Amino acid sequence: MTLPVLLGANIDPTWADAQQPVRLARRMDAAGLDLLTVQDHPYQSAFYDTWTLIGYLAAATERVTLVPTVANLPLRPPAILAKSASSLHRLSGGRLQLGLGAGALWDAIAAMGGPRRTPGQAVDALDEAIDVIRAVWSDERSVRFEGAYYRVKGLHPGPPAGPDLGIWLGAYGPRTLRMTGARADGWMPSLGFLPLDRLKDAVARVDDAAREAGRDPARLRKVYNLNGLIGTADSGTPFRGTVRQWIEQITGLVRDFGMNAFVYWPDDDHERQLALFAGEVAPAVREALAAR
Repeated sequence: MTLPVLLGANIDPTWADAQQPVRLARRMDAAGLDLLTVQDHPYQSAFYDTWTLIGYLAAATERVTLVPTVANLPLRPPAILAKSASSLHRLSGGRLQLGLGAGALWDAIAAMGGPRRTPGQAVDALDEAIDVIRAVWSDERSVRFEGAYYRVKGLHPGPPAGPDLGIWLGAYGPRTLRMTGARADGWMPSLGFLPLDRLKDAVARVDDAAREAGRDPARLRKVYNLNGLIGTADSGTPFRGTVRQWIEQITGLVRDFGMNAFVYWPDDDHERQLALFAGEVAPAVREALAAR
């Protein structure tokens, strides 16, 4: 069974306008969007803490699902992250998905007291973290895990996550793409880091790994983060054009690449741009897909 296509908006965790994140979240929730994402860079002085903000937004909204995009694993130990995620998932009525990343910007991570890892070490740690998170979400009485980066010894899991809480990886390299297909519930690449000319190959790597693991690629949530601008003139640049262009480009990504969720990251004029996306692009995309 093919997953329904989800549409969402990114909410920047900035505090210059203290109430902007919750104001935007409420508007997007009322407009009927499916997802709200919040980037996780704890070392950015201009940002609220992402996990605190997501909890606040969950309490301030009613329907929308919230996703850290993606949780900064080097600064958030996986056992604590797993318990935090399952707790908020239950408290919010099942409105959380755990976006998870291996980490980047290692100078900034180290400045905050986190580890400094090579790319290979970061991927190894991510692989271990998935094991720890799944164990903490299990219904086992007691769990143990002994890895090079993470260890739990006799931990009593809880609260249980239930089947609807998943791990969505921010993955780009060959190893993490294979890990996504084989082990994760979703994938969260961004247009700015994975442009359209590289998307087909990345999707194939994820899908092939899923099949090799005995999984159905169509059951993976594939979220494409779209940075751009909705304008009044046609443009040859992807996601920098009219509402009509946005509709055609998003439906084309569903048809040609199997992407099944899209989150808008405006390059400028955030409140007006997100209102255009929620009010004009999203309903028309849903209508176009329903007519197929």
